[in-house]
Amino acid sequence: MRADAKLFRVLVCIVLLATIVSPIFNAQNAKAADQITQRSLTLKAGGVGGAGDAGAKVSGNVRHDFSFTLPSTGNTSVGSIKFEYCTTASEACTVPTGLSLAGATQENETGATGFITLTKPSAGVMYISRASAVSVPANTPVSYRFDGVVNPSITDPTKMTFFVRISTYASTDTTGIPIDAGTVAASTSTQIVLSGTMPESLVFCAAKTITAIAPDSIPDCSSATESAVTFNQLFSPTDTATATSQMAASTNATGGYSITVNGPTLKSGSNEVAPMNSRLPGARGTGQFGLNLKLNTTATSTLAVGAELSLASNGTDRKGAATANYNVVDEFKFTTGESVATSSGATNAQIYTVSYIVNVPGSQTAGLYTTTLTYICTPTF
Repeated sequence: MRADAKLFRVLVCIVLLATIVSPIFNAQNAKAADQITQRSLTLKAGGVGGAGDAGAKVSGNVRHDFSFTLPSTGNTSVGSIKFEYCTTASEACTVPTGLSLAGATQENETGATGFITLTKPSAGVMYISRASAVSVPANTPVSYRFDGVVNPSITDPTKMTFFVRISTYASTDTTGIPIDAGTVAASTSTQIVLSGTMPESLVFCAAKTITAIAPDSIPDCSSATESAVTFNQLFSPTDTATATSQMAASTNATGGYSITVNGPTLKSGSNEVAPMNSRLPGARGTGQFGLNLKLNTTATSTLAVGAELSLASNGTDRKGAATANYNVVDEFKFTTGESVATSSGATNAQIYTVSYIVNVPGSQTAGLYTTTLTYICTPTF
């Protein structure tokens, strides 16, 4: 073989070898994107302007909040960040059925800021960009909020998870080799619908005493067990006998409630203690049986009796009050069938303390005097 032919074949082999090695060498020297760390996607309630659906609702108009850390060493210039929604974490990207970014708006950014433009080049893809690339220190935590994202419409529980591939670029249009990249996962979910009915309600009890449950002092009608009440002393023309009972009421009736006292005055056979048909102070040596719903300072004797309404009315969730004839300190009245307390509307429970007094003249016939009083609470719905 001629020497010039051998030389030609050698040159052809060298050229072919260079053609094969060159792309291999270039691929090996192309820098792979660093893995984004501390990455998450939180689905939150609220679409554009804050009005929207629950965050994980299927087809919900919601917020997507991304947070992650950009790991690249040094001060790497970042011009754009891409968010690509897919049904899988890797391989070819298929946009989840029903997902829509058409109405998405960028509402917030932290860490790396200045991304003034939101672009949606295709279904399932959006990116934010700066006017020009700006350096970002290594390991910078960032967050970005997008409102008005419509979640996927998939209802198969095994396919509700979707993925968003995040990547950063030096370019302002996501062209070129990614600097950092990472994937987050999120899932829509079937909403749990709970329902319950609050019926018309009235809770009322009367007893010698009613306890309140700590720490909120809520009246506990289960404690209203004892109904026998005894006056503090024997009846006497020189001193006033006193006693107390309690009652508690709550209702959701919009018209509130009215509590009436019903029954006769104290009697012993055919003898009785005169009822106080008008509101008056106690007067020793006269026939008087009366009551009020107040903390009395003297109760016409040296013994104070009664208590103020507990919990006190505040006009919002507690609206009970004694009526005018039974709401004056040291003045008492008793007329059967008369309202002693009312609420101005639906109200939480309060405890009323009823104060009773008995005065008798010296001529009062001896005997055991008793009465049975019934308190009736009537709500108006």
